[in-house]
Amino acid sequence: MPPRFTPPAGSRFSAVTAKPARLDVHVEPFLHYLDAECGMAANTLAAYRTDMQQFAAWFADHGPASLKQVDLQTLSRYLDHLHARNLKATSIARHLVTIKTFFRYLVLEAVVTESAAELLNSPKLWQKLPAVLSPEAVDRLLAAPTRQDRYPLRDRAILAVMYATGCRTSEVIGLTLDAVHLTERFCRALGKGNKERLVSLNPVAIAALEAYLAHERPLLAREDSRHLFVSRSGKPLTRVMMWMLVKRYAGRIGASRQVSPHTLRHSFATHMLAGGAEIRALQELLGHASIRTTQIYTHVEHSRLKSVHAKHHPRG
Repeated sequence: MPPRFTPPAGSRFSAVTAKPARLDVHVEPFLHYLDAECGMAANTLAAYRTDMQQFAAWFADHGPASLKQVDLQTLSRYLDHLHARNLKATSIARHLVTIKTFFRYLVLEAVVTESAAELLNSPKLWQKLPAVLSPEAVDRLLAAPTRQDRYPLRDRAILAVMYATGCRTSEVIGLTLDAVHLTERFCRALGKGNKERLVSLNPVAIAALEAYLAHERPLLAREDSRHLFVSRSGKPLTRVMMWMLVKRYAGRIGASRQVSPHTLRHSFATHMLAGGAEIRALQELLGHASIRTTQIYTHVEHSRLKSVHAKHHPRG
Protein backbone atom coordinates (compact mmCIF):
# COMPACT_ATOMS: atom_id res chain seq x y z
CA MET A 1 0.00 0.00 0.00
CA PRO A 2 1.47 3.41 -0.95
CA PRO A 3 2.20 5.79 1.90
CA ARG A 4 -0.59 8.15 2.89
CA PHE A 5 -0.20 11.61 1.37
CA THR A 6 -0.02 14.46 3.87
CA PRO A 7 -0.37 17.91 2.32
CA PRO A 8 2.36 20.38 3.35
CA ALA A 9 1.47 22.87 6.04
CA GLY A 10 0.17 26.13 4.60
CA SER A 11 -0.51 24.65 1.16
CA ARG A 12 -3.64 25.55 -0.76
CA PHE A 13 -4.67 21.89 -0.86
CA SER A 14 -4.50 21.49 2.90
CA ALA A 15 -6.56 24.64 3.44
CA VAL A 16 -9.30 23.42 1.12
CA THR A 17 -9.62 19.89 2.43
CA ALA A 18 -9.26 20.56 6.15
CA LYS A 19 -12.66 21.28 7.70
CA PRO A 20 -12.14 21.48 11.45
CA ALA A 21 -14.24 23.87 13.53
CA ARG A 22 -11.18 25.57 14.95
CA LEU A 23 -10.29 28.89 13.43
CA ASP A 24 -6.59 28.96 14.26
CA VAL A 25 -5.69 26.15 11.84
CA HIS A 26 -6.67 28.42 8.94
CA VAL A 27 -4.53 31.38 9.98
CA GLU A 28 -1.20 30.26 8.50
CA PRO A 29 -2.72 29.05 5.20
CA PHE A 30 -4.54 32.41 4.99
CA LEU A 31 -1.31 34.35 5.53
CA HIS A 32 0.46 32.13 3.00
CA TYR A 33 -2.31 32.93 0.51
CA LEU A 34 -1.88 36.69 1.09
CA ASP A 35 1.87 36.40 0.63
CA ALA A 36 2.13 33.97 -2.29
CA GLU A 37 -1.00 34.73 -4.27
CA CYS A 38 -1.85 38.32 -3.40
CA GLY A 39 1.71 39.65 -3.18
CA MET A 40 1.01 41.51 0.05
CA ALA A 41 3.80 43.71 1.39
CA ALA A 42 5.76 42.43 4.38
CA ASN A 43 4.61 45.20 6.75
CA THR A 44 0.96 44.71 5.82
CA LEU A 45 1.31 40.95 6.18
CA ALA A 46 2.76 41.42 9.66
CA ALA A 47 -0.24 43.55 10.64
CA TYR A 48 -2.63 40.90 9.30
CA ARG A 49 -0.78 38.25 11.31
CA THR A 50 -1.13 40.23 14.53
CA ASP A 51 -4.83 40.88 13.90
CA MET A 52 -5.51 37.24 13.11
CA GLN A 53 -3.67 35.98 16.19
CA GLN A 54 -5.82 38.24 18.37
CA PHE A 55 -9.01 37.20 16.61
CA ALA A 56 -8.14 33.51 16.87
CA ALA A 57 -7.42 33.83 20.60
CA TRP A 58 -10.77 35.53 21.18
CA PHE A 59 -12.59 33.02 18.95
CA ALA A 60 -11.19 30.06 20.90
CA ASP A 61 -12.94 31.30 24.04
CA HIS A 62 -16.00 33.08 22.69
CA GLY A 63 -16.68 31.74 19.19
CA PRO A 64 -19.25 29.14 18.14
CA ALA A 65 -18.50 25.43 17.74
CA SER A 66 -18.21 25.70 13.95
CA LEU A 67 -16.95 28.32 11.55
CA LYS A 68 -20.16 27.79 9.60
CA GLN A 69 -22.06 29.11 12.61
CA VAL A 70 -20.26 32.47 12.59
CA ASP A 71 -22.89 35.15 12.10
CA LEU A 72 -23.27 38.89 12.42
CA GLN A 73 -23.81 38.64 16.18
CA THR A 74 -20.55 36.72 16.61
CA LEU A 75 -18.51 39.30 14.76
CA SER A 76 -20.32 42.18 16.45
CA ARG A 77 -19.32 40.75 19.82
CA TYR A 78 -15.71 40.75 18.68
CA LEU A 79 -15.95 44.38 17.61
CA ASP A 80 -17.42 45.17 21.03
CA HIS A 81 -14.41 43.41 22.51
CA LEU A 82 -12.09 45.67 20.48
CA HIS A 83 -14.03 48.76 21.56
CA ALA A 84 -13.69 47.65 25.19
CA ARG A 85 -9.92 47.70 24.74
CA ASN A 86 -10.21 51.42 23.88
CA LEU A 87 -8.64 50.94 20.46
CA LYS A 88 -8.74 53.84 18.04
CA ALA A 89 -11.33 53.81 15.28
CA THR A 90 -8.57 53.37 12.71
CA SER A 91 -7.25 50.29 14.53
CA ILE A 92 -10.72 48.73 14.75
CA ALA A 93 -11.27 49.44 11.06
CA ARG A 94 -8.01 47.67 10.25
CA HIS A 95 -9.09 44.63 12.31
CA LEU A 96 -12.37 44.63 10.41
CA VAL A 97 -10.60 44.67 7.04
CA THR A 98 -8.51 41.70 8.20
CA ILE A 99 -11.58 39.75 9.27
CA LYS A 100 -13.43 40.51 6.04
CA THR A 101 -10.45 39.39 3.97
CA PHE A 102 -10.11 36.25 6.07
CA PHE A 103 -13.74 35.21 5.57
CA ARG A 104 -13.55 35.93 1.85
CA TYR A 105 -10.61 33.54 1.82
CA LEU A 106 -12.67 30.92 3.70
CA VAL A 107 -15.44 31.25 1.10
CA LEU A 108 -12.87 30.91 -1.69
CA GLU A 109 -11.52 27.75 -0.07
CA ALA A 110 -15.03 26.33 0.51
CA VAL A 111 -14.56 26.27 4.28
CA VAL A 112 -17.75 28.35 4.63
CA THR A 113 -20.44 29.06 2.08
CA GLU A 114 -20.91 32.76 2.81
CA SER A 115 -19.27 35.54 4.78
CA ALA A 116 -21.19 37.26 7.54
CA ALA A 117 -18.35 39.78 7.78
CA GLU A 118 -19.60 41.53 4.65
CA LEU A 119 -22.58 42.76 6.66
CA LEU A 120 -20.39 44.73 9.05
CA ASN A 121 -19.83 48.44 8.58
CA SER A 122 -16.55 50.14 9.35
CA PRO A 123 -16.49 52.43 12.38
CA LYS A 124 -16.42 56.14 11.73
CA LEU A 125 -12.81 56.95 10.95
CA TRP A 126 -10.59 59.91 11.62
CA GLN A 127 -12.68 61.45 14.35
CA LYS A 128 -9.36 62.99 15.35
CA LEU A 129 -7.80 64.65 12.33
CA PRO A 130 -4.13 63.92 11.67
CA ALA A 131 -1.57 66.43 12.88
CA VAL A 132 -0.33 68.77 10.15
CA LEU A 133 2.53 71.26 10.16
CA SER A 134 2.13 74.68 8.61
CA PRO A 135 4.32 75.51 5.61
CA GLU A 136 6.31 77.84 7.86
CA ALA A 137 6.86 75.06 10.41
CA VAL A 138 8.02 72.73 7.63
CA ASP A 139 10.57 75.34 6.54
CA ARG A 140 11.89 75.57 10.11
CA LEU A 141 12.03 71.77 10.35
CA LEU A 142 14.06 71.46 7.14
CA ALA A 143 16.48 74.09 8.44
CA ALA A 144 16.80 72.44 11.87
CA PRO A 145 19.82 70.18 11.10
CA THR A 146 23.02 72.17 11.65
CA ARG A 147 26.77 71.63 11.68
CA GLN A 148 26.50 70.65 15.33
CA ASP A 149 24.64 67.49 14.27
CA ARG A 150 26.54 64.38 13.25
CA TYR A 151 25.03 64.04 9.76
CA PRO A 152 23.13 67.26 9.02
CA LEU A 153 23.22 66.87 5.23
CA ARG A 154 21.72 63.38 5.38
CA ASP A 155 19.09 64.39 7.91
CA ARG A 156 18.04 67.45 5.94
CA ALA A 157 17.84 65.38 2.75
CA ILE A 158 15.61 62.84 4.50
CA LEU A 159 13.24 65.52 5.83
CA ALA A 160 13.18 67.30 2.46
CA VAL A 161 12.43 64.11 0.52
CA MET A 162 9.67 63.06 2.93
CA TYR A 163 7.93 66.39 2.57
CA ALA A 164 8.56 66.80 -1.17
CA THR A 165 7.17 63.37 -2.06
CA GLY A 166 4.68 62.53 0.68
CA CYS A 167 6.21 59.05 0.81
CA ARG A 168 5.69 56.66 3.68
CA THR A 169 8.60 55.99 6.04
CA SER A 170 9.12 52.51 4.59
CA GLU A 171 9.22 53.94 1.08
CA VAL A 172 11.90 56.50 1.97
CA ILE A 173 13.94 53.84 3.76
CA GLY A 174 13.67 51.62 0.69
CA LEU A 175 14.86 54.21 -1.82
CA THR A 176 17.89 53.07 -3.80
CA LEU A 177 20.43 55.10 -5.74
CA ASP A 178 19.12 53.94 -9.10
CA ALA A 179 15.58 54.95 -8.10
CA VAL A 180 16.55 58.63 -7.76
CA HIS A 181 16.76 60.79 -10.88
CA LEU A 182 17.84 64.28 -9.90
CA THR A 183 18.13 65.66 -13.43
CA GLU A 184 14.61 64.55 -14.27
CA ARG A 185 13.40 65.61 -10.78
CA PHE A 186 11.68 62.41 -9.70
CA CYS A 187 12.25 59.13 -7.90
CA ARG A 188 10.60 55.71 -7.97
CA ALA A 189 8.96 54.69 -4.71
CA LEU A 190 8.01 51.11 -3.93
CA GLY A 191 4.77 51.18 -1.96
CA LYS A 192 2.32 48.73 -0.46
CA GLY A 193 1.84 45.52 -2.39
CA ASN A 194 5.16 46.17 -4.17
CA LYS A 195 3.45 48.77 -6.34
CA GLU A 196 5.87 51.24 -7.86
CA ARG A 197 4.98 54.86 -8.51
CA LEU A 198 6.83 57.97 -9.63
CA VAL A 199 7.01 60.88 -7.19
CA SER A 200 8.32 64.35 -7.95
CA LEU A 201 11.25 66.04 -6.25
CA ASN A 202 11.13 69.78 -5.69
CA PRO A 203 14.21 72.07 -5.91
CA VAL A 204 14.68 72.04 -2.12
CA ALA A 205 14.81 68.24 -2.01
CA ILE A 206 17.11 68.08 -5.05
CA ALA A 207 19.57 70.55 -3.52
CA ALA A 208 19.54 68.65 -0.22
CA LEU A 209 20.13 65.32 -1.98
CA GLU A 210 22.97 66.71 -4.09
CA ALA A 211 24.75 68.00 -0.99
CA TYR A 212 24.26 64.69 0.87
CA LEU A 213 25.39 62.55 -2.07
CA ALA A 214 28.47 64.68 -2.64
CA HIS A 215 29.71 65.15 0.91
CA GLU A 216 28.24 62.69 3.44
CA ARG A 217 27.05 59.51 1.81
CA PRO A 218 30.53 58.60 0.45
CA LEU A 219 31.75 58.63 4.06
CA LEU A 220 28.92 56.42 5.33
CA ALA A 221 27.96 53.90 2.66
CA ARG A 222 29.69 50.64 1.92
CA GLU A 223 30.91 50.08 -1.61
CA ASP A 224 28.15 47.58 -2.40
CA SER A 225 25.37 49.60 -0.74
CA ARG A 226 22.44 50.44 -3.00
CA HIS A 227 20.33 52.27 -0.42
CA LEU A 228 20.09 56.03 -0.69
CA PHE A 229 19.96 56.75 3.04
CA VAL A 230 22.30 54.85 5.34
CA SER A 231 23.34 54.92 8.99
CA ARG A 232 26.82 55.58 10.35
CA SER A 233 27.50 51.83 10.05
CA GLY A 234 26.64 51.95 6.36
CA LYS A 235 23.43 49.96 6.80
CA PRO A 236 19.94 51.06 5.72
CA LEU A 237 18.06 53.17 8.23
CA THR A 238 15.28 51.58 10.28
CA ARG A 239 11.80 52.84 11.14
CA VAL A 240 12.92 53.56 14.70
CA MET A 241 15.87 55.62 13.45
CA MET A 242 13.56 57.62 11.19
CA TRP A 243 11.10 58.18 14.02
CA MET A 244 13.85 59.39 16.36
CA LEU A 245 15.31 61.64 13.68
CA VAL A 246 12.02 63.44 13.01
CA LYS A 247 11.22 63.67 16.74
CA ARG A 248 14.61 65.22 17.49
CA TYR A 249 14.30 68.00 14.93
CA ALA A 250 10.60 68.57 15.63
CA GLY A 251 11.46 69.10 19.29
CA ARG A 252 14.20 71.52 18.30
CA ILE A 253 11.73 73.83 16.54
CA GLY A 254 9.18 73.54 19.34
CA ALA A 255 6.68 71.47 17.36
CA SER A 256 4.02 69.29 18.97
CA ARG A 257 4.98 65.97 20.50
CA GLN A 258 2.55 64.39 18.06
CA VAL A 259 4.88 65.13 15.14
CA SER A 260 6.19 61.93 13.54
CA PRO A 261 7.48 60.88 10.11
CA HIS A 262 3.86 60.42 9.01
CA THR A 263 3.16 64.06 9.91
CA LEU A 264 5.26 65.11 6.93
CA ARG A 265 3.12 62.90 4.68
CA HIS A 266 -0.04 64.46 6.13
CA SER A 267 1.42 67.93 5.68
CA PHE A 268 2.39 67.22 2.07
CA ALA A 269 -1.14 66.06 1.22
CA THR A 270 -2.87 68.93 3.00
CA HIS A 271 -0.63 71.57 1.44
CA MET A 272 -1.11 70.02 -2.00
CA LEU A 273 -4.89 70.31 -1.66
CA ALA A 274 -4.58 73.86 -0.36
CA GLY A 275 -2.54 74.67 -3.47
CA GLY A 276 -5.30 73.40 -5.76
CA ALA A 277 -4.27 69.78 -6.42
CA GLU A 278 -7.02 67.45 -7.67
CA ILE A 279 -8.04 64.73 -5.23
CA ARG A 280 -7.48 61.98 -7.83
CA ALA A 281 -4.00 63.24 -8.59
CA LEU A 282 -3.24 63.34 -4.86
CA GLN A 283 -4.45 59.75 -4.56
CA GLU A 284 -1.87 58.66 -7.13
CA LEU A 285 0.90 60.70 -5.53
CA LEU A 286 0.23 59.14 -2.12
CA GLY A 287 -0.16 55.62 -3.49
CA HIS A 288 -3.62 55.13 -1.98
CA ALA A 289 -5.58 52.18 -3.30
CA SER A 290 -8.89 53.85 -2.47
CA ILE A 291 -10.01 57.45 -2.96
CA ARG A 292 -11.77 57.21 0.41
CA THR A 293 -8.40 57.12 2.16
CA THR A 294 -7.31 60.30 0.39
CA GLN A 295 -10.54 62.16 1.19
CA ILE A 296 -9.50 62.60 4.82
CA TYR A 297 -7.26 65.43 3.67
CA THR A 298 -10.24 67.37 2.36
CA HIS A 299 -11.53 67.32 5.94
CA VAL A 300 -8.15 68.43 7.27
CA GLU A 301 -8.04 71.38 4.89
CA HIS A 302 -11.66 72.29 5.65
CA SER A 303 -10.88 72.18 9.37
CA ARG A 304 -7.92 74.53 8.84
CA LEU A 305 -10.03 76.96 6.84
CA LYS A 306 -12.68 76.99 9.55
CA SER A 307 -10.08 77.88 12.17
CA VAL A 308 -8.76 80.69 9.95
CA HIS A 309 -12.30 81.99 9.48
CA ALA A 310 -13.03 81.86 13.20
CA LYS A 311 -9.80 83.70 14.01
CA HIS A 312 -10.00 86.48 11.44
CA HIS A 313 -13.68 87.04 10.64
CA PRO A 314 -15.12 89.98 12.59
CA ARG A 315 -18.07 87.81 13.62
CA GLY A 316 -15.98 84.66 14.04
